[in-house]
Amino acid sequence: MNIAIVVSEFNEDVTSRMLAVAQEKASSLKLKISHVCNVPGAYDMPIVVDALLRKKDIDAVVTLGAIIKGQTKHDEVISHSAARALTDLSLKYQKPVSLGISGPGMQERHAYARIRPVAERAVEAVVKISKELKRIQK
Repeated sequence: MNIAIVVSEFNEDVTSRMLAVAQEKASSLKLKISHVCNVPGAYDMPIVVDALLRKKDIDAVVTLGAIIKGQTKHDEVISHSAARALTDLSLKYQKPVSLGISGPGMQERHAYARIRPVAERAVEAVVKISKELKRIQK
């Protein structure tokens, strides 16, 4: 299975570690990572995910990001917008797109605590969804 990973540069101390965990998990599952793409933030992911899903050699896309709560509800706007757009792309191309974006409403310490579980589940999710799609399409 060929996957791509799109990672947010915002909160890079967290997301760079998420990327390392996701790469480790992909390797343990014998997945080929064809592309690793960096974007400024979670809000910026959909356009890159769209371009990746158009590629015939990409079976799924893993997204990685951390949306940490600030003094406003901006984190909620970003997370809801990104989740909706990524879901729409997955449906449009009938390829798995995992939501490895932690938040909204979390503090920085929560983001650090969620690095491994969120990144691992994001990789595992695209594999599970892909298998289920293949089973249904037979």
